[in-house]
Amino acid sequence: MNTLDWIILLGTMLGIAAYGVWRTRNVDSLNTYLKGNQSTGWATIGISVMATQASAITFLSIPGQGFESGVGFVQNYFGLPLALIIVCAVFLPIYRRLGVYTAYEFLGRRFDAKTRLLSAVLFLVQRGLATGVTIYAPAIILSAVLGWRLDLTIICTGLLVIIYTVTGGSAAVNLTQRWQMAIIFGGMVTAFIVLLTKLPDGLGFSGAAHVAGAMGKLQAVDFSLNPDRRYTFWTGMLGGTFLMLSYFGTDQSQVQRYIGGAALREGRLGLMFNALLKIPMQFSILLLGALVFVFYQFEQPPVFFNQVEWHRHEQGANGAKFTALDAQFGAAFAEQKSAIKTWLTARTTHDATTETAARDAMLAAQKQVQELRSAAKAALLADDPRAKTKDSDYVFITFILDYLPHGAIGLLLAVMIAAALGSKAGELNALATTTTIDLWRHFRPLAAHDEARNVRVAKWFTAFWGFFAIGFALYASFAENLIEAINILGSIFYGVVLGIFLVAFFLKRVGGTAVFWAAVAAQLLVFILFFSLKISYLWYNLIGCAACAILSWILQWIMGSQSQLPKSPENA
Repeated sequence: MNTLDWIILLGTMLGIAAYGVWRTRNVDSLNTYLKGNQSTGWATIGISVMATQASAITFLSIPGQGFESGVGFVQNYFGLPLALIIVCAVFLPIYRRLGVYTAYEFLGRRFDAKTRLLSAVLFLVQRGLATGVTIYAPAIILSAVLGWRLDLTIICTGLLVIIYTVTGGSAAVNLTQRWQMAIIFGGMVTAFIVLLTKLPDGLGFSGAAHVAGAMGKLQAVDFSLNPDRRYTFWTGMLGGTFLMLSYFGTDQSQVQRYIGGAALREGRLGLMFNALLKIPMQFSILLLGALVFVFYQFEQPPVFFNQVEWHRHEQGANGAKFTALDAQFGAAFAEQKSAIKTWLTARTTHDATTETAARDAMLAAQKQVQELRSAAKAALLADDPRAKTKDSDYVFITFILDYLPHGAIGLLLAVMIAAALGSKAGELNALATTTTIDLWRHFRPLAAHDEARNVRVAKWFTAFWGFFAIGFALYASFAENLIEAINILGSIFYGVVLGIFLVAFFLKRVGGTAVFWAAVAAQLLVFILFFSLKISYLWYNLIGCAACAILSWILQWIMGSQSQLPKSPENA
């Protein structure tokens, strides 16, 4: 990085934080602090919803997912449009009509206090841990760029976002996320353009797509019925719908983004904005990863993308083994590159036999390269059983640092940091809101009338969850690809919470005691299945939701019909 990169990177990070602090320095109303400005339009709501979900993990990890496994991960989002339509039709009108701060207030009115507290606690645990992952992601970037210790970068990036989120609350989050998304889109367009110009002469986008497709990176839809396959059309449409319905309908980090708009129409348009753009956006980022894969078929990549980890072992007692693997990988890469060029030439002959033979040779050479990458990871583990061998999160950052021109490097790093700030700010704001409204004011009911004190308490809770997330990021070890780690955490908890809400909406004869114990049992069931089965994690959203709903109905039937059930708010 040179001076220009540093100016762009630091100017973006500090400028966004300073802007959020300055514009919201006089926020002293609890309603504004927790919900934001009530005149917020649909475009700001839509951007804020997207920015809260699109963390640094999206732009750090998803290109690596595309590089490693292809664009099939996009199936994870196939259920999103349907889920958002349901949220617009069922969830949002009720939240607006009741004027709630959190989604869990609705459960308290529909059922009872213990069900509200259970749902709030499940959210706080899941989102608190997930926020730690979103801090960990940009810390990887700065650690690789600056050569700083990882724990130091975690603390620095965490503290930066705590400052302006504590200062301005939801208003600061909405204001800053508009600029963050503008930087993100500009940066990703820049990455596409630069990547295409770096491809070999004459290959172009069409040729790169043919190479990616031939090497198995462009299969976007898989109709396999095998439950062990992580991403298929069916897991996306069934498990994905329940995951997205849980996230957008019951996760306070999203609910808080769309309940504070000027009118019901603004919230619905903001959500439909995401329904239309989210899948194309995720596909584009995955495609970027697939194109990076093609680029690295012509420019030799490292055998292991986490070069800091690799060089540490290379300089150790068994360094000769790692040097030999480097040499073997270089030879295998040269053979693969030659085989790819031969296949591209064979395609122009229109001779099916020649093309098939060349393609088979190319795939055999690719297999040899993949085996050497696997051997490198095995060597790392043999040398140090604690070594982290998942290197897909380092693919895109390696490409940025090694091949992008100065200025573009700073911009792309700013994209990831901006995404981290926006997502983490939204999450901290939601965690503070839920803690203040669903826990603090529940146990301190007289505090509800002290506006100034409630704002101070909300700020303290924002800071608390910020430091909690930093602590988790410091001491947790993330073995999975980061984007998968976030979705796995969500899938463990979201299904049960969604089940509670669906019972509240549609099973009118079920009371609070039945749904409370059903939710506890369903959550235990999900934990047991997660640690004992090896099915796609997306199915746990469906399992948790269905178990909660069915057990609620059975328990209520055993307990007997209640004659004085609370009147459902949606029918009030």
